[in-house]
Amino acid sequence: MRISTILGMALQSLFRVPATRSYPQERTPSPERLRGQLRWNPEKCTGCAVCVKDCPAVAIELLEVDKAAKRFVLRYHTDRCIFCSQCVQSCRFKCLSLSNEAWELAALDKQAFTVDYGRDEDIHALVEKPASTDDSPRL
Repeated sequence: MRISTILGMALQSLFRVPATRSYPQERTPSPERLRGQLRWNPEKCTGCAVCVKDCPAVAIELLEVDKAAKRFVLRYHTDRCIFCSQCVQSCRFKCLSLSNEAWELAALDKQAFTVDYGRDEDIHALVEKPASTDDSPRL
């Protein structure tokens, strides 16, 4: 290339608007069909555990608190999930969905990748159980 061509291109680029966006400051809306983090509605769940059986990545655990009262805790392992949406499709009661807003899932520690969904008192009851007496049946 000639120097005049290079200088001409450099001068043109000085007066153009940048093609890229400053990402964290300027966000574009995420697509509707984006598969982000799993969401669970405990009010609709009956504990059938079809989602657990159909998950190819073994990213979902359904922990039973009280089966008669239909109280469960869903433990979701984000680091295992392949975001295939198989659990959402197989759920008969439409209590699972993949969020199109929560897709920035990076974290510095591994504990952030395990999310417990359910009622607060049920989650605290499972967390406070000693590890030696963890006899909760996993569906």
